[in-house]
Amino acid sequence: MKRLSRRGFIIQSGVMATAITLPLALNPLLTKMEMTRIRQFDVIITGGSYSGLAAALALGRALRTVLIIDNGNPCNRQTPYSHNFITQDGKPPHVITASAKRQVKEYKTVEFHNDSVITGNKNEGGFEVHTRSGRKFSAKKLIFATGIKDIMPGIPGFAQSWGISVLHCPYCHGYEVRDQITGVLGNGNFGYEFAALISNWTKDLALYTNGKSALSAQQTKKLHQHNIPIIEDEIENLEHESGYLKKINFKNGITREIRALYTRPDFVQHCSVPEMIGCVMTEEGYIKVDSAQRTSIPGVFACGDNTTKLRTVANAVAMGTTAGLIVNKELIEEEF
Repeated sequence: MKRLSRRGFIIQSGVMATAITLPLALNPLLTKMEMTRIRQFDVIITGGSYSGLAAALALGRALRTVLIIDNGNPCNRQTPYSHNFITQDGKPPHVITASAKRQVKEYKTVEFHNDSVITGNKNEGGFEVHTRSGRKFSAKKLIFATGIKDIMPGIPGFAQSWGISVLHCPYCHGYEVRDQITGVLGNGNFGYEFAALISNWTKDLALYTNGKSALSAQQTKKLHQHNIPIIEDEIENLEHESGYLKKINFKNGITREIRALYTRPDFVQHCSVPEMIGCVMTEEGYIKVDSAQRTSIPGVFACGDNTTKLRTVANAVAMGTTAGLIVNKELIEEEF
């Protein structure tokens, strides 16, 4: 074996060191180039939960290039089980999402990017969106499946129990807490109508107005006829174990047992970009769409919880599929 001279050893060592360090030196440059490069897609979907994934599935099967931008922070992340969605009844939400994501990834024209869209605008080729990490992407069409963000009231124990035993939908959770000690947190017309609805699942029911009742005399009489007491005491906190309610404690020292509490807290749009680019909103704060999930901006669609108070997995999937189908139809008509 031929021995290397000292000079040869130094030269060879320098070549090896360069080979090792050059990729590291180039990495910031490559990252910067990647950040400034604007990639073009047929469709960008903001939001990768049920509705966004359903839209992506329809578009992937239509051979469209699709980018799903999602930050992995769904509103139902605390909910232990999902119900009333055929073939998936009783499964944890994250299990359904993971299964859907695996299926969507089978379509090679669909890509995922872990990020949040913070702004957007119309450009020559359609639309451009900017993400929190500084990336820019462009597409012919946009779909917003971004959901809503529930605003938790300042009642200790409420946020910790939200989606577990503090509930928004009896069709999603009512069967599991049927015939249990149940309350409705609300007042006025909303409180009356919600209490009437929940009385289908339990007769052990009370309406908690958390202050002076705003119900009409007729509404009050009707609830009393159905043995639904109206509790006006102000709530101090909700006592629970790992999100499962045990008691409601009131500021006057009174305590009542409870196992489920229904309410609908205020909300804001999880993503402000649709309104930012000019999408018309409803009086209730949802993105206004037609039956084909089109917003008021041509080329921009919305689907899922950001467009409707009917917050079910099945409805979100149906709306997402509709958006995907109509987007593809529009692209065909524009290209043919």
